[in-house]
Amino acid sequence: MLPRNCLCGLRRAQRLAAGKPSESRCCGLSGDAQRVVHDRQQRRFVVQLDGAGPERSAVLNYSYRTDRHVQLLSTVVPEPFRGKGVAAQLAKAALDFVVEEQLKATVSCWPMERAVMEEDAVKEEQPTL
Repeated sequence: MLPRNCLCGLRRAQRLAAGKPSESRCCGLSGDAQRVVHDRQQRRFVVQLDGAGPERSAVLNYSYRTDRHVQLLSTVVPEPFRGKGVAAQLAKAALDFVVEEQLKATVSCWPMERAVMEEDAVKEEQPTL
């Protein structure tokens, strides 16, 4: 959830969805920090936040249940970066991966559940042609 007086996370998400990087530093995230890296060997998505080290990384972990079915396990965002759209960025990257690889997915963490519900709501709002 975004702070009441801050719309940068919403604007950032809109720009990312449109394929435009955001250089906004509001809320402590730079354009470079927003890049989600898919670490296939460790089976996780990672965002490096301002600063270095594991305490400045947000992570979404997953595992394979079968060759074509992944389980989205957990999302960890350091306390100073919570409520700023970081988990949503990780969730979007994970959902994009599931769709691109034509996988089935099981969701085990609430940020992912929320992302899936929001994605469904957006699809319902879009007119069909």
